[in-house]
Amino acid sequence: GRAGGAMEAGGKGAFVLGNLAEVVERVLGFLPTKALLRAACVCRLWRECARRTLRARQRVAWVSALEAGPAETHALVRALARELEQVHVLPQTVLYIADAETFSGHEESHEQKKARKRTSKETAIALEKLLPKRCQVLGLVTPGIVVTPMGSSSNRPQEIEEGEAGFALLFPKIDGVKIHTFHFSKDVKNRVFDESKFAEAGLKNNPDLRVVLLFGYNSWKSGATRFLHQIVNPLNEKSIILAGGQVESFTSLTSENNSAQPGDACGVVGLAFSGPQIQSATVLLDQDVADERTAEAAMQRLKAANIPEHNTIGFMFACVGRGYRYYKTKRNMEADAFRKFFPNVPLFGFFGHGEIGCDRIVTGNFVLRECNDIKDDLLHGYTTVMTLIHLGSTK
Repeated sequence: GRAGGAMEAGGKGAFVLGNLAEVVERVLGFLPTKALLRAACVCRLWRECARRTLRARQRVAWVSALEAGPAETHALVRALARELEQVHVLPQTVLYIADAETFSGHEESHEQKKARKRTSKETAIALEKLLPKRCQVLGLVTPGIVVTPMGSSSNRPQEIEEGEAGFALLFPKIDGVKIHTFHFSKDVKNRVFDESKFAEAGLKNNPDLRVVLLFGYNSWKSGATRFLHQIVNPLNEKSIILAGGQVESFTSLTSENNSAQPGDACGVVGLAFSGPQIQSATVLLDQDVADERTAEAAMQRLKAANIPEHNTIGFMFACVGRGYRYYKTKRNMEADAFRKFFPNVPLFGFFGHGEIGCDRIVTGNFVLRECNDIKDDLLHGYTTVMTLIHLGSTK
């Protein structure tokens, strides 16, 4: 009779899993998103439970690539392929940043000369293929990477100035938060930027706009700096945090058709964060910040903004001229200073060709510091911009 008893027990288990929503939901809660989506196909109850479980997953996840691999694919492609099986979010918006040096596979040795070089386009397509179809993706390539290793938001962030590295930030659908990508490229014919494009991109007449991360590309082109000023100046409002920098290139922008993009144009791409629950603060580490003490004093200013640390991400946009050479061979100085004051906030970013930012807080309408009555100058060189974005309290 032992087998009969086991069958009866199994029958009870099946009954419970087929009928009791709270049990099913509890069990499904342990599954990574990909497995959860498969489980949703079992029956209507499981589908409803899976849907509720997914809706509750509002924390940002990330995938980090810190170790070089075989030359056929970039480390970030392999890390994403592996880790997407494990993540507990359904990405709706993805920001990925990888190092320019190895992203398009320029680094082959002489023996590999015969091997076909991969192009940045191929790598970008390989990354996009891994992500859900309806996900908006912004991909950037930069000279160096700042990344927090996976596993815990309190892991020590790494400044990687040479070698293969990258990260992908996976934003799920978050209640009360809207994130969207935008792209403005310089029109060769018009010297004046058509500001109605701001409204189309949700950057004007949007009272909920809190943070704009913006990235200039092909900044060495003539007229690029002027164009960047035309974009940045109208957005330079006290109630909006602006931060970012000049990147090598952008490789993905999937929410719109970017195939018509002339290769030699310059422009600005970015992410806009809207929503009343978003809080943010940013500080500028200028050229006077040249040792541990002054770097920590800047973090102290950021800490004084009192941004909640739960459900918050940090961004670091630094000049290629900073990093360990600037701090006289002391490596990882700024990322370590950040970690000291924000032990549980993951930090991401890059070393680039110029920085965008100033000192500012947006929580309600409290302003941290205005340099003067005229608008802050937002474009810099040899500086680092540190930014916190809090996406609201999660359940």
